[in-house]
Amino acid sequence: MPPPHTEFDLSSKIFELLNEWRIEKKIMTLTLDNASANDTCQDHLKSTLNMHDWLLCDGKFFHIRYLAHILNLIVQDGLKIAHDALDKIRKSVKYIRGSESRMIRFKECVSAIHGLNFTSGLHLDVTTQWNSTYIMLESAIKYRKAFEYLKATNHAYKYCPSVDEWGRAERICEFLFPFYETTNLISGTSYPTLNLYFLKVYHIQCVLMGSLRSEDKLLKSMGEKTMNKFKKYWKKYSVILAFGAILDFRFKISTLELMYEEIDAETAKGKVEYVKKKLYKFFKKYDKNSLPIVEAHGHSIQSSSMAHTPESASKKRLAIIGKLMKRNHQAEVSSGKNPLDTYLEEPLLSKNCFEDLDVLEL
Repeated sequence: MPPPHTEFDLSSKIFELLNEWRIEKKIMTLTLDNASANDTCQDHLKSTLNMHDWLLCDGKFFHIRYLAHILNLIVQDGLKIAHDALDKIRKSVKYIRGSESRMIRFKECVSAIHGLNFTSGLHLDVTTQWNSTYIMLESAIKYRKAFEYLKATNHAYKYCPSVDEWGRAERICEFLFPFYETTNLISGTSYPTLNLYFLKVYHIQCVLMGSLRSEDKLLKSMGEKTMNKFKKYWKKYSVILAFGAILDFRFKISTLELMYEEIDAETAKGKVEYVKKKLYKFFKKYDKNSLPIVEAHGHSIQSSSMAHTPESASKKRLAIIGKLMKRNHQAEVSSGKNPLDTYLEEPLLSKNCFEDLDVLEL
C-alpha cells in the first residue's frame, strides 16, 4: 500500500480489505509478528470490529503472535554466544567454496572416504538468518572426515576444527534442530498448523530445559540466554492455540495435561483448568443446543478392489471419523450433554492410524 504506513493507516487498510472481501463478520484471529507497531495496529482494528460486535468473545482471542518470527528472535540471542565457537567451521566452508580448485580437491577427499558421497554440498551461513547456521553445521558435520583428510593432505588448509570443536558443533546442531524443524513445519501453507503448535513448543521447551543441565558451558549459556527469551514470549501460551491441540482427535486434553506436567507439575493442573474454562466459554458462543446429525461425507468402506489404494484408505479413515461424530451426536441427544462434553470424553484416535489426518477434510 502507498504511504503513510502508520499503525492506524495499516489498521484502516486491513478493515477496508475485510469489507471488500466480505469477511468482516467472520474474522476470529489475526496473526502478526512481534513488531511494536503491530500491537497498536491490531488494537485499533480490534476496537473497530468490536464496535460492530463482529468479534468472538469481544476479541479475547484476536491477536496471535507469529510463531516462526518469535522462534527467530529466541534463537538469534542464543547464537550470539556460539558465534565464535563455530568460527573454524565457518572459515573451513568459506575456504573450500573460495575457489573451484579447492572444491574439486575437497570432492576428491570425500571420494577417498569409504561410504561418503558429495551429495548435498557445503553451505555458508548468513549472520542475519539463524537457520542458515543450522544448515551450515548440518552440511559440514556430514563431511567431517573429508575435512580431516584435507588437513592431512593439504598444508594450506589451516581451519580444521579439533575433535572437541567438532563435538561442540554437533551439540549445537542438535540444539538448533527442533527450532529449525518447527519453523519449517509452522511456515507451511498447504496444511493446517494450529493443532501442531503445542506439541512443537513443548518439544522446544524440553530441549531448553535439557540444555540448562548440560556440562558444556557454552551450550548451557546458550540455553540460559534462549530460555530467558523463551519465557518472555511464552509466559502465557496463547489459549486459542491450545484449543488446536484439544480439538485434534489424536491429542485432546490428556496431551496438554502430559505436557504441562512434564514442564512444571506444580502448576500443571491450574493451567489445564484455565484452558478448559476458556474453551467452554468459547464453545458457548457456538452452541445452539440443536446440532444437525453429522454424516460421514458420503464416504463408506468400499469393496476389497479398492482396499489398498491411498485414496480409499484415506476415505476409510474419514468414514470412521464421520461415524464417530454421528454417534457422538446421538449420545448427546440421549444424555443431555453438549457436544464438547461428549467429544472430550471420547477416547483418542490412534496417532499411528491417523498420522496424516487433515481436520479440514472432515
